[in-house]
Parts: sequence; C-alpha cells; structure tokens
Amino acid sequence: MFEECDATTQKSHAARYQVAAGAGQSSNYRSPDSKAHSGSGSRIRNDFPGEPLHLISVLKGGVFFLTDLARSIPGEVSFDFIAVSSYGQKTHSSGQVRLTRDLDSSIEGKTVIVVEDILDTGMTLRYLLRLFQQRKPKHLRVAVLLDKPERRIATVRADYVGFSIPNEFVVGYGLDYAERYRNLPYVGILLLGPGLKKKPAED
Repeated sequence: MFEECDATTQKSHAARYQVAAGAGQSSNYRSPDSKAHSGSGSRIRNDFPGEPLHLISVLKGGVFFLTDLARSIPGEVSFDFIAVSSYGQKTHSSGQVRLTRDLDSSIEGKTVIVVEDILDTGMTLRYLLRLFQQRKPKHLRVAVLLDKPERRIATVRADYVGFSIPNEFVVGYGLDYAERYRNLPYVGILLLGPGLKKKPAED
C-alpha cells in the first residue's frame, strides 16, 4: 500500500509502489484527493446538509488533508487551527499531550469537524475531544486521512476515515519524521539506517 522511503537519501527505490492515499510520483497513480477527500467530504455534507461547518486542523500534519477535504465540501466552511505536542523530534510519544497553540475563536454552538492526518493510539484525539466538548459545540465529529486501528490505546474513533493502514511508521502528505518528509506527495513507509529497514511504528 505504500512506497518505502529511504530516510538517508529521501529517494524512492522503484516506480512500482502503491500509496495509501492513492497518490504517487507516477502518472499511473491517482491524485491523493480522488477518493479519501471527496468521499469524506460528501459524507460530511450529507450528515449536515445546509449547515455551516467549522473545520479544525491539528497542526502541522493535518493541513494537507484539511485543504483537500475543504475543497470537496460544498456550502459554507470555515477554518481554525490548534497544535498539540506529544512526539517532538522522536518517532514515539511521551504519552503526555500538551496544548501548544489554541483556537482563534469560540466553537460554542458550531458544527465542528476535527481534521487529523492520522489516528494512531488515540491519545491526542482523546485530549482534543475532551477539550472541545467543554466548549459546547453544537456537533463534534472527527475526520482522519489514515486510521491505524492496531495501535489504538484510547477508546476513540473517527467518524470519517479515508483509509485504514497497517502498523507501519508512515511519512509524507503532511506526516513527518523529525519535521522531515511532510512535503512528499504520497504516503510512504519510512526506512532507516543500513540495509534500509522499516522504522518500527512505536508510540
């Protein structure tokens, strides 16, 4: 489902890859928004016909998905952004989530869609949902590009999922490793070190 990415050279090893979001560097592959974004956008609008929607992107990785998702939702849509920290410069989480950037405006009475790049252990999402529920939105839903159910610790779920993926450490399309590889136009499995072994999906 993914291209394998060499973290030393950031070069692909073959053109035969398949990508979780249906995207790739070859014209043989679809645009990343051709399925995940249009499908999720249609389901969101069908659930809330005619309502203004307030999309909240979790920085930094969620921005790529937010922009494509928003373009697939007809009607009135507004944005806001929030940032939390749990990974830092590592591939595993400390298990403690802290708020580093709060919202610019109130969400009270609004139909809120939390937009995440990936749902992994669920610790970050659980923190955000508790925070947002205290602020009394009219509706609160979650849209994620990638869901990694094997890794779940917290009892949370996404209402709209682009793709479910196996337990691999992935980068690209907003997902990073120590702030690198966010700009890749596809989602790939990260390879590290001699022999280009896969990076374990730790948390």
